[in-house]
Amino acid sequence: MREGGESRVLGSKQSLIGGPVNGDLGEMMGEVKTVGDADFEEAVNGDEWVLVDFWAPWCGPCKALGPILEQIAADSPVTIAKVNTDTDSMNAARLGVRGIPALFLFHNGKMVANQAGMVPKPALMGWLNQHMSANDF
Repeated sequence: MREGGESRVLGSKQSLIGGPVNGDLGEMMGEVKTVGDADFEEAVNGDEWVLVDFWAPWCGPCKALGPILEQIAADSPVTIAKVNTDTDSMNAARLGVRGIPALFLFHNGKMVANQAGMVPKPALMGWLNQHMSANDF
């Protein structure tokens, strides 16, 4: 207990609506979710920023990118929507995905950027920051 009867558990900050927060400003952080063809449109329109990761279980670069995307979701206000192209390929085909991993960044349901291939975390963060801080929105 802290002075005045206030208790505080270190390392477990949450917002009033139950989501994780960053720092003391109360900024909402992202999450990682699995998305299929049936719920793709709902996923890209459901949050302000959504980074779609088209991947497959057999893809080595996709496996390497997975932990990086989890770190980005923990540190950034972006939802990571992972689409397994082996089981859900309709939207990958519709968007013209020719190789994986393929990343598509959506803002309020509109695609604003995409890139293919494995990207180190600093380069991916730079790419995201460039597009998420643009004054085009």
